[in-house]
Amino acid sequence: MIKLAVVGCQGRMGKRITELAGQAKDFQIVALVERADCAGLPEAVGGVKVSVDINAIKGADVLIDFTVPQATMVNLEACLKHRVRMVIGTTGLTADQDARIIEASKSLGIVRSSNMSVGVNVLFGLLRKMAEALKGYDVSITETHHIHKKDAPSGTAKTMGEIVQNAGQMQNVPIESVREGEVIGYHKVTFKGVVDTIEISHNANTRDMFAEGALVAARFVAFKDNGLYNMQDVLGV
Repeated sequence: MIKLAVVGCQGRMGKRITELAGQAKDFQIVALVERADCAGLPEAVGGVKVSVDINAIKGADVLIDFTVPQATMVNLEACLKHRVRMVIGTTGLTADQDARIIEASKSLGIVRSSNMSVGVNVLFGLLRKMAEALKGYDVSITETHHIHKKDAPSGTAKTMGEIVQNAGQMQNVPIESVREGEVIGYHKVTFKGVVDTIEISHNANTRDMFAEGALVAARFVAFKDNGLYNMQDVLGV
């Protein structure tokens, strides 16, 4: 049984992760954490007390964090203190924050990914192969998300751009960001050549794909020693 903690438990992702973990036979939710100024903060969810103190994670095996960069850094230090492994789905991290996570992974098992979706991470692998085979093509990325998303381009789009640039030995991949309505997440990568144009895309139908992927990552890292892993490592793709 994996003892799980969820921070940001009243957010969109936090709520769904908590619900799905509660339905799973291999997880025991031992801590739920939310910020003190969260409106309508419940005393408990599913019989588990909702705390405003990050130290409530003590005793957990894994913490899942889909919050904001500043909060993630605080949560990282708590995980180091209490020896709790992490799954980080937070996007918009700075270079310095990334560096701190890398340093922390020398003492702690961490899965960090810009996108926890199994389907998106399979797509990452396909993009790598396409970029290697289609050198000389012009590549562009379009990403669309809901109007509430704070960072742009999305972490997923940035990862796609990095994969294409590295695999295709390209200098720059332009990314267009669109914010409209309640779009969960849509990404399209276009390879435009002289004789043809190839497009590959992914559309998120429900946030469950992120929540389910986060639980897959938690199962993976719960039994790992120190190190920084991504969803490619988790899935073996």
